[in-house]
Amino acid sequence: MKVENLKIIVFDLDYTLWPFWIDTHVSPPFKKQSSNRIVDNYGAKVKYYPEVPEILKNLQNQGYELGIASRTSEIQGAKQLLNLLGWDKYFTYWEIFPGSKVTHFNNIKKQSNCHFEEMLFFDDENRNITDITRLGVVSILVKNGVSKSVVENGIQKYIGARK
Repeated sequence: MKVENLKIIVFDLDYTLWPFWIDTHVSPPFKKQSSNRIVDNYGAKVKYYPEVPEILKNLQNQGYELGIASRTSEIQGAKQLLNLLGWDKYFTYWEIFPGSKVTHFNNIKKQSNCHFEEMLFFDDENRNITDITRLGVVSILVKNGVSKSVVENGIQKYIGARK
């Protein structure tokens, strides 16, 4: 069920949707094998947090717009991996470039015509949580990747913060 006034849910990529840094722990370009397995340039299997595909699908089906805010320098690799995973269809906002997440969120705000108070953010780095919370976005520190319980707790925190 969609929460009133929550319009956009934004995710970091590294150690939030998948358990690695795309610019150091894997080697793009990526390939999808006949078994639907995705491997990097050296044939190493690329993994993600297991509940992520269902989470993205459910959030989109509930009517939320989804966004990415990633500071990686491996922009093409991140986009290629999102495409190969089939997750690209879920995201409206793509802010993937080095620099401050404040810039990412200002861009999302501009593109969406939504206020920061209408957004929820998940990231594994405390400095990003601190910066984005200052903007007025309810921000959730992710410790072991995104899971259904992490997202549910984040939505409950959003509801509590907006009462």
